Amino acid sequence: MSFPDIIIKHFNELTNDELYEILRAREAVFVVEQNCPYFDIDGKDKYSYHIFIKRDDGSVAACLRVFMKEDEVNTAQIGRVVTTERGCGLGGRILHAGTVFAREELKVDGIYLEAQCYAIGYYAKEGFEVISGEFLEDGIPHVKMFLELNKLS
Repeated sequence: MSFPDIIIKHFNELTNDELYEILRAREAVFVVEQNCPYFDIDGKDKYSYHIFIKRDDGSVAACLRVFMKEDEVNTAQIGRVVTTERGCGLGGRILHAGTVFAREELKVDGIYLEAQCYAIGYYAKEGFEVISGEFLEDGIPHVKMFLELNKLS
């Protein structure tokens, strides 16, 4: 798996600066930009692989986390997908890296995520399909989506 500018680290491998910048990027988008106060620190980061792209100054331009889904066998979950620079392809690259990592390194059969409704098309480009009706998460409309990896070549 080769993504030269994409960094993949388990939580316990992150430097203090990397963790700070990941949390800062998530806060900038999910809390400030979307005006949605919620508990970002949910305990799952400790068990996650963090996939991210840094700028030259060390700040994070895009990130997500991947972890094993608690209640489903051989299924990974992707969450906290963030890009602070839009329209330049970082989101698609980081999501693709996350799906490749889950398939090749975690050896899972599928990937689950909960998408904000406005971003369904973004996830669909990577092959995710909507598997639920709309529901509210922190006051924002979401759907559950799934990517069946056995169908992919």
